[in-house]
Amino acid sequence: MVNLVSAQRPLLHGLMKMAGVKPYTLEIETGTAMNFWVPVETLKTPKKGQNPEPPAKPSKPVVVLIHGFAAEGIVTWQFQVGALTKKYSVYVPDLLFFGGSITDKTDRSPDFQAECLATGLRKLGVERCTLVGFSYGGMVAFKMAERHPDLVQAVVASGSVVAMTDTINETMLKSMGFSSSSELLLPTSVKGMKALLSVAAHKKLWFPDRLHKDFLEVMFNNRKERGELLEALLICNKDATVPHFPQMIHLLWGEFDRIFDMEIAQNMKEQLGENASFQVIKKAGHLVHLERPCVYNRYLKRFLASFHADKTTENPQK
Repeated sequence: MVNLVSAQRPLLHGLMKMAGVKPYTLEIETGTAMNFWVPVETLKTPKKGQNPEPPAKPSKPVVVLIHGFAAEGIVTWQFQVGALTKKYSVYVPDLLFFGGSITDKTDRSPDFQAECLATGLRKLGVERCTLVGFSYGGMVAFKMAERHPDLVQAVVASGSVVAMTDTINETMLKSMGFSSSSELLLPTSVKGMKALLSVAAHKKLWFPDRLHKDFLEVMFNNRKERGELLEALLICNKDATVPHFPQMIHLLWGEFDRIFDMEIAQNMKEQLGENASFQVIKKAGHLVHLERPCVYNRYLKRFLASFHADKTTENPQK
């Protein structure tokens, strides 16, 4: 029987290419490769018999969309790519053990993900960028912003935290009735898939059981490694500190996010200080960018436009 999710992939890939991005696999280091969707204008078709040229530098301000834990890049950001490509050079990576990205290294920390992503972007010619991170992708974005302030000029985070502490993890799981992060984020059955969707979305979404089953088969591979990624996220409360970020940070949140609720978001804004701003999107949950994509895109573009306008004012010679 045909897997419906696999069958829809060529259509989604075609839509992304129409929106202006194409897949490109990059060797980060020996044994580690990452898949990126990159602006089509940065890729040149090689002449017959010649090796492909490296991607060119982006010609517009760069926005990097970093996915969460339940799906690869373009599935997560399918409603955002086309909304941004007119004014921005959009890059959509697949983090390690998602999509086509893989490593033979044993490091599973968000720090390692952030380092690989930063290396990949630099190899693609990116010199400055704004990161937009959802959930797990937001944690990677915060790490990358902390370690590479020369590369990251701003961060937009949705449904995420700077670091997953014991307290945040235990409170989150207890409130939703799950015993572990793996039980929540690595479902093994249609029942588990439905449970994840029920807490991630504000409104009840109905899909046939077969579609849940097909999504499980396609999107939840590399289970051992992903379980290790979840384990590597956790840090002790005593080791948790909020770095001083020189970048502007915008928190774009679903009003009814049950995984990282409004209280967590508001506390995080206070801890991040004066460089942080906070915007709530009503009638949306954790999957805010998928539940209310038009509203999400409007607020995202508003922040990007104001941020880049400010930079132009500060640097009139550019």
